[in-house]
Amino acid sequence: MKFESIFTEKRVGSDKVGAGPRSGFQRDFDRLIFSSAFRRLQNKTQVFPLPGTAFVHNRLTHSLEVASVGRSLGKMIGQRISESFKNNDEVFEFYRYELANVIAAACLAHDIGNPAFGHSGEKAISNYFIENRQSKIDGRELNQFFSEQEWRDLTSFEGNANAIRILTHQFRGRFKGGFGLTYTTIASILKYPCESTAVDKKFRHRKKYGFFQSEKKIVLDIMQELQMIEESREPMIFKRHPFVYLVEAADDICYNIVDMEDAYRLKILTKKEVEDAFMEVVAKLGKESGDSTYGYYKQIEDASEAIAFLRARIINLLINHSTDIFLDQQNEILCGNFDSSLVDGIEKNFGALENIQQISLERIYQHDTVIQIEIAGYNVMSELLGLLVPSLLKEQPSHKETKVLKLFPYQFTEFELTTSPYEKVMNALDFLSGMTDEYATEMYRRLKGVVIPRHD
Repeated sequence: MKFESIFTEKRVGSDKVGAGPRSGFQRDFDRLIFSSAFRRLQNKTQVFPLPGTAFVHNRLTHSLEVASVGRSLGKMIGQRISESFKNNDEVFEFYRYELANVIAAACLAHDIGNPAFGHSGEKAISNYFIENRQSKIDGRELNQFFSEQEWRDLTSFEGNANAIRILTHQFRGRFKGGFGLTYTTIASILKYPCESTAVDKKFRHRKKYGFFQSEKKIVLDIMQELQMIEESREPMIFKRHPFVYLVEAADDICYNIVDMEDAYRLKILTKKEVEDAFMEVVAKLGKESGDSTYGYYKQIEDASEAIAFLRARIINLLINHSTDIFLDQQNEILCGNFDSSLVDGIEKNFGALENIQQISLERIYQHDTVIQIEIAGYNVMSELLGLLVPSLLKEQPSHKETKVLKLFPYQFTEFELTTSPYEKVMNALDFLSGMTDEYATEMYRRLKGVVIPRHD
């Protein structure tokens, strides 16, 4: 790949390039931040249960912070790349002024496909199909309704692929091309540019998959337009787009550090534990004096503000190191041979985050409140799928199942226009994955008769 040919203002669903004071990439950011799909992230779990007496991160605040870090990465790296293209105005201006907008927009979108209850919600969707594989509907086992590729999508539901669907699919009554984002922004969130049957955990870009069968054609158009490197057509596998590494780094930087800050606010970790872990990172990354940082830190009397100060210092150091690694490895990245992440590259050189990652695994992600929300979310999502899927696949739904189908919002009623079982079930996943934690829980309670709905 070449830096001069991996970006375009071409949009999904349109051949027109907009004119005006805002670039297409700025429009991407605006469309995302004003969208209802983005707004719903405020009631989707990041790690800790919502709401609580102490304010902690949800998917929306996480995405905003990732976008801030991503904009910084895009700005710093874009300025350096632009120096090589001073005789090419279009390329120079993109990297000098627009790469930051692309990365910020992609960061806003990177979690937009996550269902309620996060990874627990993903697992619940996947396991519903695995556990009900041989359940009979109209005399056919559930898996017999789908092709091998379609079944793999359903039994390994992936929030990354769902993001691509939300952003590009024309839902009933909606605009062609979904959000109408630029190909460049879409490519920047394709962490796993392969289909579900090509997943191979030995390769970073195939650790998971990045798109459903329903979006395979538009994703292929995007990859070819941006001259991404093709590994295989069947199953479809491409090398990562270079901008993916920046979005991934922004996400990695934020969740590695901010979960610790939340754990302190919830009194899962003490101030001293967080302080020691953060100061170890500062000392190992070593681009500034740890003594100087500690001196400023000790001057801050408010404990929460002091921890926030250390968090900000670490994020700045990680941004600088990520920039260095991207620029050092740019040839490998352009050739599709960089089989790592930028933050993993930092770890290889410094081992700076090892202690934080260990604390997170042992003390944060295994905390009772986190496990409880995972189990609750698993039950809610599984039960709702058990109502939605059979109702969609039966040729003659029962009275109850007919009523269930009437619950679908109009935009998710494409099942009325298609005979494809896969497309019908995708409507169920569209409906379910778009729910917030609170809405999914309330619907579960009402449909199971735990509470009786009332019109207020």
